[in-house]
Amino acid sequence: MIAENLITLAALIRRERDSLLAQWRQEVRQLSVAHNLDVPTLNDHIPDLLDELADELEAYSDESMIGELKKNSVIHGLDRLRIGFDIEEVVAEYNALRGVIQDLIERHNLSLRGPVNRTINRVIDMSIGLAVKTYATQKAVEIQQRREEHLAFVAHDLRSPLAAIAMAAQLLERTVPAVVKDERAATLLETMHRNVRRLNLLVVKVVEEDANLKAKVNEKVVRREVNVRELVEVLVSDLSPLAEASSLSLSNNIPEEMTAFVDASMLTLIFQNLISNAIDYTPNGEVIIGAREIKESATIECWVSDNGTGIPADRLEKVFDKLETDPDKKSGMGLGLAIVKQFVEAHGGQVAVDSELGQGSTFRFTIPCKAGVGLEQQ
Repeated sequence: MIAENLITLAALIRRERDSLLAQWRQEVRQLSVAHNLDVPTLNDHIPDLLDELADELEAYSDESMIGELKKNSVIHGLDRLRIGFDIEEVVAEYNALRGVIQDLIERHNLSLRGPVNRTINRVIDMSIGLAVKTYATQKAVEIQQRREEHLAFVAHDLRSPLAAIAMAAQLLERTVPAVVKDERAATLLETMHRNVRRLNLLVVKVVEEDANLKAKVNEKVVRREVNVRELVEVLVSDLSPLAEASSLSLSNNIPEEMTAFVDASMLTLIFQNLISNAIDYTPNGEVIIGAREIKESATIECWVSDNGTGIPADRLEKVFDKLETDPDKKSGMGLGLAIVKQFVEAHGGQVAVDSELGQGSTFRFTIPCKAGVGLEQQ
């Protein structure tokens, strides 16, 4: 009787395979993530799993099926993560298949006890376990990668303000007359120097430890209207000690009423990286920040232009790549321009660079000037 039930159920699964899949799809489509999936994507490896279950019922063995199930279920877990299933939804779709098989058994008055029940549960539970394990492992890897990359980006963005603080302290020390410096003032200046050096070493260490970053930062863009000139004016003031140390002029030529619809903190970091980069390569020169509105596309084109050393032609296509550094600059981290590119693209914009050796460089990027352009406000 047991063998007969196993063989009968296997034959029913093969014969009614399409109707079982249709019933299963009807159940799974109740999950919001599966509402609009096409049939091949929704089915994924479930048709093969039904065939494997039928094979298992016909050749009942406690040790069979492990290799084939592992391969298909691992791929299924990765595919479901890519589509946007959460882990509960992955489990739910397998349990829906379990329910469909149980309905089939009841309709044909078969026994669900003993080997039949054990075989069905073993095959489906094994699939659940492998899919969930793969899903959870990959999810954890992606989260860790995003955290590490974000940490590296934050660490990189600390370098410019730290350099500005250090330079301001040095200028203060040189310009304040010795007669007004008392022991306490000297101590405070030395404390500032010491802690800036300490922080800079920590930042370098963090970036170096995350040198193999490969994931995207999943930054949330919080957009609002921002006066671009005012935002840049604050940066020009903060970075002026670095400009003075390099004997260069720093000019903000952005129109006074220029308004963008952007994430202010991201735009600040975009300009900060571009201006700091221009200062590094333009001793005794000029750095100009400008912008213009492009009415046809409701965007603003911004640029940071310098008359510095320029970029070799063979490096132009790589300057925005993560961890791409100038071999002549030992302190470069290879993240600044990658941050610029990523944050601009997060707004739906584009970045570009024109440069000529010995003549200077101009970095350009576009951002939306009103709501509805680029990404939706989040």
